[in-house]
Amino acid sequence: MHQLTESVGKYLLAAVSPLIRHPENAELRVAATPAGDMVRFRLVLEQEDVARVIGRNGMTASAIRSLAKAAGEKAGTKVVVHILSKEEAAAAC
Repeated sequence: MHQLTESVGKYLLAAVSPLIRHPENAELRVAATPAGDMVRFRLVLEQEDVARVIGRNGMTASAIRSLAKAAGEKAGTKVVVHILSKEEAAAAC
């Protein structure tokens, strides 16, 4: 499980860093179920960077999520990726 979260986390940050203006402010939050059958990644970005990562019609975000999901399936774990602004993340807590 730890290896999966580490490798998917590195992938997510590497995939979005070239797309955003403030990569130093990108934050990745990881939460797993106690049974280890699901891992939720929350990619928290500046508001202007969220639109860049989502892309036109959500195609960029969809591709990023698909690859993360495939890595999880290979390990037998469901992977969910949320892309949020800092404001949305603060409101969700």
